[in-house]
Amino acid sequence: MEAPGSTTLVVVGDESIAAIGSLAGLANVESATFAEMTDATDAEVVTWSSTSHAPFVVHDRDPLGHVASAWVEFYDEQSTLGVLQLEIDQVVDAVARHELRVPDYYVVLEPESLRGTWMHWWLGVVAAASPNRVLPWEPGDQPLAGLIRRLPTARAWPEVREWLPGVVKAVPDRFGPGLPGAA
Repeated sequence: MEAPGSTTLVVVGDESIAAIGSLAGLANVESATFAEMTDATDAEVVTWSSTSHAPFVVHDRDPLGHVASAWVEFYDEQSTLGVLQLEIDQVVDAVARHELRVPDYYVVLEPESLRGTWMHWWLGVVAAASPNRVLPWEPGDQPLAGLIRRLPTARAWPEVREWLPGVVKAVPDRFGPGLPGAA
């Protein structure tokens, strides 16, 4: 499968459906929400986004979602290292088979409202791989269409097989506002 010609954004957060819906009707954006389409496979999402002719493709299917959940659960002591490593291996393999593709940008809705370890996943672990590719966004600041018009230039993501296995060593900061152990 050839590389997509579109810039792809994945919107994550509680209000992702509304944020993506705000893009309806824009000529240069193709958008969809997969939150309620549980039967859509990751490979189908990759095919959909790769074949778009729009300059921007926006959706809410996080290709790293299972790794994110496993990482958060591991560091919140709700899961095991083996589960996290299994999820990482599955994503690395799926990317190699072109069944998953990391988006060009992640738009993290209302980052201040993220609880504990989730904040560290998005603004720490994922952002560490390519800081300008993870965009914290408060919906009240500007319309999502405005954010798309002003995307920062950034180096590309490193190869998934090179950085994703290292997330097992990325320990969240346990001292900060709203985190366990905070004063």
